[in-house]
Amino acid sequence: MKIAVGSDHRGYEAKERIKALLQGMGMEVGDHGSHDSRACDYPDIGLSVAETVSSGQAERGILFCGSGIGMSITANKVHGVRAALCHDELTAQMARRHNDSNVLCLPADLVGDALMQSIVRMWLSTEFEGGRHARRVEKILAYEQRHEICGKPAR
Repeated sequence: MKIAVGSDHRGYEAKERIKALLQGMGMEVGDHGSHDSRACDYPDIGLSVAETVSSGQAERGILFCGSGIGMSITANKVHGVRAALCHDELTAQMARRHNDSNVLCLPADLVGDALMQSIVRMWLSTEFEGGRHARRVEKILAYEQRHEICGKPAR
């Protein structure tokens, strides 16, 4: 599986640790930055990862910032992305089972390394349930289709 990862400066160290975990699991990892802990703007990196997932260049994405909120808001602006901010294994599992999440957002300042690794493993190993949940995801996709023309919202 190809996974795009990215972080702002607050999430840099967590991204590096999770990137090593992913590579150890045999995943192909595309790193969209940040490449150090110097201050940077999370939307630049969040949009890059989300667009990579949206275009199919990566199957999934993982984003890190201090709270995970900024990355989640940013990634969810990109057509076809269902980014989920997760704080534990259960939210990661439900994000995949019920929402077919394709981008995981993690709060680097709020979750320790062991828990973060467990969240990532759960999110990667959980399959989408489909069924009634597929109908709901399809409604989200239909809304996106009706409200986007050439990359811009329909008026």
